[in-house]
Amino acid sequence: MRFGWRTIPGPALTAATALLALLLDRYLPVPAPAPLFVCIVAFAGSLSGFASAMVSATVAVIGTALFLLNHGGVPGYTTTDLVRLGLLAITVAATAGITGLMRERLLDAFALERRHYATAARLSAALDQVDIGIVLLDAETRAEFINRAFRDYFSLPDEKAESRPPFIALMYHGRDTGAFELPEDELSAFIAERMEMVRIGDATPINIKLRNGEVLRFVCAALPDGGRMLSYTPVTDLVRHTDTPSRADYYRSLRDPTGRNLIRYLRVAE
Repeated sequence: MRFGWRTIPGPALTAATALLALLLDRYLPVPAPAPLFVCIVAFAGSLSGFASAMVSATVAVIGTALFLLNHGGVPGYTTTDLVRLGLLAITVAATAGITGLMRERLLDAFALERRHYATAARLSAALDQVDIGIVLLDAETRAEFINRAFRDYFSLPDEKAESRPPFIALMYHGRDTGAFELPEDELSAFIAERMEMVRIGDATPINIKLRNGEVLRFVCAALPDGGRMLSYTPVTDLVRHTDTPSRADYYRSLRDPTGRNLIRYLRVAE
């Protein structure tokens, strides 16, 4: 048993209750504090664990034995007193075991949750470093995670990304900001097709051309829990191979996450 402040309250409160009961029994007819002892043992188990609860249970049995020894002005134990003492011993021991076990399992669950949270945080940070846009949707197609690349490709504000928007809202955001290289009369059909792909979990790759010249390869992957993982891989230098060769460096510069090459081209244009 690790000694700390949490191990003290249970045994101390049990001993104080036993001493108070012994003192009052000399002047007033008080009942045996057995029910109160059970509550104190449960409190000790939930606060510090099995060891502290068992110490409290031992103190409770000893205190009750002393209380019954001279209870009612008659020294010694009757058969009823022994039965009460035995039932109390069984009850407090069971209470200590149950509360101690529940506390241990609860602490293990909290520790596991913290490890999962730390793993999720590291994974989220890692996905923010790649140039592939990643969106995780739940079974209702609401975004549970949107990485930095996707936010940059579609100029999605952090506030909106963190609000768990539905996938249809992300598509409308791209339409409203003019992100897609499509005529306005084709946007509605394009959005409807993407929504249907996500709904049925169609994994067919689709190239999405953006107005800034980039091309993203969109793939929808169905997840076991009914959610979806959407990936937007930049393939500008692959798809634009039919463009003017002298402009190849320009299209590659669009994939530069720091924007240094793009800034150089803007300066040349000036």
